[in-house]
Amino acid sequence: MKKLFVIVGLLLFPVAVMAQEMDHQHMDHAMNSTVEQDWAKQRLEKSTRHQEWVKVKNGDRMVNSYIVYPEVKNKATAVIVIHEIFGLSDWARELTDELAAAGYIAIAPDLLSGAGPNGGGTESLDSSAIGRTIQGLPPDQITADLNAVADYVSKLPAANGKVAVAGFCWGGGQTFRFATNRQNLSAAFVFYGPPPTKEAMAKIKAPVYGFYAGDDARISATIPDTTTAMKAAGKTYDPVTYDGAKHGFMRAGEDPGNTVEANKTAREAAWAKMIGILKKI
Repeated sequence: MKKLFVIVGLLLFPVAVMAQEMDHQHMDHAMNSTVEQDWAKQRLEKSTRHQEWVKVKNGDRMVNSYIVYPEVKNKATAVIVIHEIFGLSDWARELTDELAAAGYIAIAPDLLSGAGPNGGGTESLDSSAIGRTIQGLPPDQITADLNAVADYVSKLPAANGKVAVAGFCWGGGQTFRFATNRQNLSAAFVFYGPPPTKEAMAKIKAPVYGFYAGDDARISATIPDTTTAMKAAGKTYDPVTYDGAKHGFMRAGEDPGNTVEANKTAREAAWAKMIGILKKI
């Protein structure tokens, strides 16, 4: 009996170690997204651009959204920022401010609006519950929220009517999916997010630009089939992969605590490419 007990223990040990390592990896990713809040918040506090919270009406729902205006003379193109699976974090708002600094009206909706305690959003949820809550959001509600935000921002007096969308991680997948549901987008910037179905791709009108991490096989492995499917559907799909970068490099590449140089390099190159495309819209 003792021998059997030892054998079972030895067989289970690798499984326990693997599970522990997976937990550590998940915790590290979550911790990194939390630690970054301080530096992102400090940058926001130093911004001189006009920032405000607005409530965008979608039927009976109110989508709490963070908007930043550029300091420009002419009417500007709008960019909708779709947050990561971590919700509307300080980093997502800081990136929204960066887009405004580049000359665009940038708006970041909290797609968790109303999903938290007492009708709250991201700010009302415990960090451990945010991911689970996001994964439970109805797809049709997400689309309707984004359509409401796009309608709102495109009609602002300071806007020129053109709307692009940029999303990251979970938001990257939602960006690709939103391009299948809104026909008048000027561009869709998908940062390390999964593609929609081949059938849905047929409805896309806007050019789709993909930004992927070299060390992120879960997502980057989808690129070849996506390229084939988009080409077969006659759609514009322009993916680029940054060697050595990790999933989430747009956030990690800005983080002062980042230790992966490839994340910083990828972040700078991807940002330059996106802004270059936006300037041509």
